[in-house]
Amino acid sequence: MQSRSLTDPSTLSPSQRYLTACEGLLAQVSAQEDVIQKVADLFAATILQGQMVHVFASGHSRMMVEEMWPRYGSFPGFNPIVELSLTFHNLVVGANGQRQAMFLENVSGFASRILRNFDLKDGDSALVISSSGCNVVPVEMAEEFQRRGVKVVALISAAHSEASTSRHSQGMKLQDFADFVLDTGAPVGDAMVKIEGLDTPVAPGSSVGGCLVVNAIKAEVADRLTRAGHPPKVLTATAVCGAEKGAELFEAAYDEHARRLARYYEKLGVKD
Repeated sequence: MQSRSLTDPSTLSPSQRYLTACEGLLAQVSAQEDVIQKVADLFAATILQGQMVHVFASGHSRMMVEEMWPRYGSFPGFNPIVELSLTFHNLVVGANGQRQAMFLENVSGFASRILRNFDLKDGDSALVISSSGCNVVPVEMAEEFQRRGVKVVALISAAHSEASTSRHSQGMKLQDFADFVLDTGAPVGDAMVKIEGLDTPVAPGSSVGGCLVVNAIKAEVADRLTRAGHPPKVLTATAVCGAEKGAELFEAAYDEHARRLARYYEKLGVKD
């Protein structure tokens, strides 16, 4: 069977063109191996210290937050920060609709109010995800993390971000407040398939590229934790490990998450 990548694009169906474009995303993520290794070092060091990697996104990028934790094949050490007001999309219109969510995504000061809930610590790290890297809340989230001494990893769609205009008051983008930058590989506008007779493309790619990135990082972190003598408690399907072991891992993983997270609340607002 001939590889899609070697086939004349004009002969491919729309679905095949999308899958071919996804192969390109995989290649672009693979080319970032050096940065992925450095990010894994950072995140593993945080988790081995008993601390947390804070993961934030707004809009549809929230999918990458939950891809990192909690889902099967994932493990404690990541703090998923998801604001429903910025990410609750299924109602679309009316109360809690998309117009409000996209408005709030560009309200300055919202990020600092979110992080007011956490007593961040030296040695913490963060992953902030935004396809454009231009909306105010994720940019200010990274800015506030750095201000409080937390190293930041930005996950953006580099081509799309470069072509987009920042809504930050000083024109800053997410990558301007990042210690490391990773790229989903998605194109300008995100959508990857042009349809004859349709003015604008369909079928976005940032979710695919983003999931490739976060799971590559996750695998590297798990390897580092295990080699350090602290294998993670991985949420595992009972079809893989049996009902008893699956239940044991489920409870142990969530208990560990609770213990780690409790540290970020116990001295909140207490002055030294």
